[in-house]
Amino acid sequence: MARPLSLQTRSLAAAGIALAAFLGLAFFALDQAFFDAALSSQRERLQGYLHAYLAGADTNRAGNLIPPEVGPDPRFDRPGSGLYAIIVGDNVRNAKDRQWRSPSALGLDLPFTTELEKGVSEFSGPVHSAQGNLFVLSQGIAWSVANRPELKLTVNIAEDAATLQTQVKVFRRTLLAWLGGLGVFLILLLLAVLRWSMAPLRKVAADLSRVERGAAEHLGDRYPAELSGLATNLNNFIDSERERLKRYRNTLADLAHSLKTPLAVMRTQLEAESDERQLRWTVLEQVGRMDEIVAYQLSRAATSGRQTFAAPLPVEPFAEEIVRSLEKVYAARHVLCEFEIDPDTRFRGDQGDLLELLGNVLENAFKWARHKVLFSARPLNPADHRFGGMHLVIEDDGPGIAEDQVEHLLQRGVRGDERVQGHGIGLSIVQDIVKAYNGSLKVSRSETLGGARFDLRLLGS
Repeated sequence: MARPLSLQTRSLAAAGIALAAFLGLAFFALDQAFFDAALSSQRERLQGYLHAYLAGADTNRAGNLIPPEVGPDPRFDRPGSGLYAIIVGDNVRNAKDRQWRSPSALGLDLPFTTELEKGVSEFSGPVHSAQGNLFVLSQGIAWSVANRPELKLTVNIAEDAATLQTQVKVFRRTLLAWLGGLGVFLILLLLAVLRWSMAPLRKVAADLSRVERGAAEHLGDRYPAELSGLATNLNNFIDSERERLKRYRNTLADLAHSLKTPLAVMRTQLEAESDERQLRWTVLEQVGRMDEIVAYQLSRAATSGRQTFAAPLPVEPFAEEIVRSLEKVYAARHVLCEFEIDPDTRFRGDQGDLLELLGNVLENAFKWARHKVLFSARPLNPADHRFGGMHLVIEDDGPGIAEDQVEHLLQRGVRGDERVQGHGIGLSIVQDIVKAYNGSLKVSRSETLGGARFDLRLLGS
């Protein structure tokens, strides 16, 4: 498959097409405007020649028109000059076939035989003739002289179209050169602007490459406002993935280290050739211990931690699902849970982390409660943290936890009462999840119910 075009190439191509279309339309508009102006100037010039001929003409006693002996422009007196005057009428002195011609038009085949009514003016061209293309201005004249019959004449002034066509060609060449040069300049300027505008994106790509090579820990911070948010999110994503990888490595290392002791105990018993009953009891004991270790380490490994691009999860439906299960488990003790949950409370992270967190904290509350558990949840004030978060409070009416025992109970493998079934790792898992989400866990006595109160704040991703 062909390689996709770069953003710079796409922008340059789009701008080039738009610029070419604009310059083409500008060329057409200016060319048409110049041609219209030149054509108007041509007509005005011929109109001026016509008025000059009429101003220099006179009539004799016989009532015939006497055209001027010298034309208003020297070209009228030079044969084949390209500027011609012809007067058509019955009362023109020295006229042949009812036509008077300027010296420039003598002996030439010019199509000026049409007679116009008084006041009628026609401008046409280019008109094809044996002398080439001509612009022609014809006007009907009624010459009135006192005590003499009215003279009806048609004055025709023609000029070779080559003059105007040459002007148009010169203008087009000049306009094309200027617009072409302007187009090249604008393309080069646009290329420079695009390279300057795309420089921050190239810097992001270069910084990402340095991070991939291990030459840098994060992206830089000197980016335009439009890219600063992207750079921040990418840095958070990089940190999140590094924390996840570090946690996996630490979990594997902890698992390997924790399994060494029970394995060493079993090996010692095997090498000591103990009796079968003692060996069996030792193996069962160590296997049970290994099962606890594996369960704990797997729970720790399942803690996903902060996720920069995680979709927010509603807390209420997950809490209701867990509580329904726990109320069935502890139905014999008639433990009930009340909710005070803000519907806007959202958890930004992995669903497994949310279930693990709520499951362990609520199970601990049900385990120690006498009859009642209170679960409260609300979103943190967005001003507290850029990415929001949530505040959870779980209270019960059980015996509570003494202040000097809180730190001890949060340690791995410690249970509040050895007679209560469990591995003693639930609260330590909660603590690990809270740390993974940059949160805090506070254990105290509930002023409402009198038992334990777990206050959790998670900042989210």
